[in-house]
Amino acid sequence: MADSTSQSRSRDLDKLLLRPGNLVGSTFEPGTQLREDIKEIVRVLVIGAGGLGCELLKDLAFSGFRNLEVIDMDRIEVTNLNRQFLFRLGDVGKPKAEVAAKRVMERVSGVDIKPHFCRIEDKPISFYNDFSIIVLGLDSVEARSYINSVACSFLEYDSDDNPREETIKPMVDGGTEGFKGHARIIMPGVTPCFECTIWLFPPQVKFPLCTLAETPRTAAHCIEYAHLIKWDEVHSGKTFDPDYPEHMQWVYSEAVKRAELFGIPGVTYSLTQGVVKNIIPAIASTNAIISAVCSLETLKIVSGCSKTLTNYLTYNGVEGLHTKVTEFVRDKDCIVCGPGVLIELEVSITLKKFIDLLEDHPKLLLTRVSVTYRGDNLYMQAPPVLEEMTRSNLDLPLFELMSKTPTDIVHVTGAAGKGDKKQSCSRKLRVVFKGVGVTDMDMAGGA
Repeated sequence: MADSTSQSRSRDLDKLLLRPGNLVGSTFEPGTQLREDIKEIVRVLVIGAGGLGCELLKDLAFSGFRNLEVIDMDRIEVTNLNRQFLFRLGDVGKPKAEVAAKRVMERVSGVDIKPHFCRIEDKPISFYNDFSIIVLGLDSVEARSYINSVACSFLEYDSDDNPREETIKPMVDGGTEGFKGHARIIMPGVTPCFECTIWLFPPQVKFPLCTLAETPRTAAHCIEYAHLIKWDEVHSGKTFDPDYPEHMQWVYSEAVKRAELFGIPGVTYSLTQGVVKNIIPAIASTNAIISAVCSLETLKIVSGCSKTLTNYLTYNGVEGLHTKVTEFVRDKDCIVCGPGVLIELEVSITLKKFIDLLEDHPKLLLTRVSVTYRGDNLYMQAPPVLEEMTRSNLDLPLFELMSKTPTDIVHVTGAAGKGDKKQSCSRKLRVVFKGVGVTDMDMAGGA
C-alpha cells in the first residue's frame, strides 16, 4: 500500500523529471537519478512558517523535496488558526516552526524538516550558505531585505564583473496581501535582487503627529500614538523592536488606555500588530495560489525541468482573476547584488578607523559593524566572547589583516540607515589600497 501511495504522489512529478521537453534548461538530464538527487542532495530553507510558510512546507514536501529546514521566530496565536492550517487550538503558544515541521512530517512520509525557533539575524551568515535554495514566505520588507543581502553576500564576480555561477544562491520570494500576491525568483547577479526593485513596495501609511497627539479619531491613531510618541517618552533611548512580544504588548496596553480616554473602540492586539508592522490580513486561498507558484519555480530552478519565471509574477483576485508576469531589469550599480561598493584606503588605516568610515559613507551608513575576510572574523560585535577574541584586531592595519592583498572583497554586517529607520544588513565591499601595485585584478578572488 505504501509503494502504491508513493507512486501516486510522484506520478505528476515524474512527467516533469523523467522525460525531455522543449522548454527544459540547458543542464537538464531527465531520469530517475535526478529525482533521487532532489530527494537526497538538495537542501531547501523555508523562511517563515505563517500562512504562506505553512503552504510552502506542504507543497515542497509533496514536490519531492526531502531535506527541508524552516525558520520562524513567532509563536502560534488564536488569530492564526483561520488560515495557517497546520496549527490547532491546542498549539496556541507553541513555536510555529516546530509545530509546522512536525505536522508536515506526520503527513508526508520520508520528509525531514528541521525547525529553527529564532530570529533570522540570530543565525550566522554561513548557515544560509549551506542550502541549495532559499524560499521566502515573509510578511515584512525588512526581513526580505536582510535575507536578500545575505544571499547576495555569497556572490562572487570574475575579473570581467560577470557573476560566478557556482556562487549564485537562488531565492524564490512569495508574498500576499489580502486577495493580491506576488511570486518572484531572484538569481543574484543575473536577475534583479530585492534591493533593485525596492520601489515596488509602497511606503507605509503615516499619520500627522499632531493628530496622534491631540485629536485621535481611530484605533490606528491610538496605536501609533503609543508606538511613536508614548514609547519614547517612557523608554527614552531604548529602541522599539516590533518582533519582541513584550514591546508589542506594552504598545497594545497603552493604546487601549488611549482609546478609552477618547472613547474610541476597536483596539485589539492583532490590530496593534497590523498597524505597527504594516501587516495586511492574509487570505488562505491567496496563500495557496502563491505557494503553488513558488514551489513549482523552486523545482524548476533545482532541476532545470522547464524555463523559470522571468521574473516577477503578480496575482490579483479582488475582482475576477488577473495574473501578469513582468521582466524587471537588474540595477548594475546595486550596492547589494553588484560587484561591491568600492572603498579606497591608505595602507596605514586601522580596522577601527575602517569601521568608523563605514558609518559616514553615503552609500552604507553602517553602525555596529562586524567584519569578515575570506571566512575569518576580523571583528565581531556579538556574541561577547567573539567580540573579546577579535577586539585586539581593531588597532591593527587592515592591510596586514588582509595579508597585504592590494585589492579584495571584504564582507561587513551591521545596521544600515538613519535615526530609528535602521535595519540589519550585510554588505560586500571592494577594498582597494592606494599606492600598492595590483598584479591580479580579479576583484572577487577572496569573496
